[in-house]
Amino acid sequence: MQNELARGYFAIGADGISKAMNLGNLIRSANAFGASFVFLVGVEQSLRRMKSDTSHAQLQVPVYDVPDVTALRLPRGCRLVGCELVDDAVALPSFRHPLQAAYVFGPERGNLSEGMLERCDHVVRIPTRFCINVAVAGAIVMYDRMVSLGRFAERPVRSGGPRERPGTR
Repeated sequence: MQNELARGYFAIGADGISKAMNLGNLIRSANAFGASFVFLVGVEQSLRRMKSDTSHAQLQVPVYDVPDVTALRLPRGCRLVGCELVDDAVALPSFRHPLQAAYVFGPERGNLSEGMLERCDHVVRIPTRFCINVAVAGAIVMYDRMVSLGRFAERPVRSGGPRERPGTR
């Protein structure tokens, strides 16, 4: 088990996303899962048009607009993790999340740009048969991070929840 004091942080990014509804859902999920910041690379959508973000995440989480991949700056020690269906990507269930990470997702009906893939320290893929919605993919990656780095009781061998609550020993 990892050091319980080492919580780390994460950010969520979008590379060229074009649909306001998807962007709103992704940013809303980032807010719900506790992202430290959001970054948008080459995104032309107005935050006001994101009617799906009922949490008003832009008031809770810093959102950085970045014109292109060459202008992307991350905090020192932060690892960029791309999420893409490419052959050499690591399957998400086998991936150990960096403590300081920025996850980036590509556009609808497209892929992360070549420049973005070159910048990534790691590339992961969600083991699905085909591409899924960008906001859904973001939520899956954030959930996987939370489960793998979170302070939860171990899953029992049998079905159902743990018999003891965490920290009651």
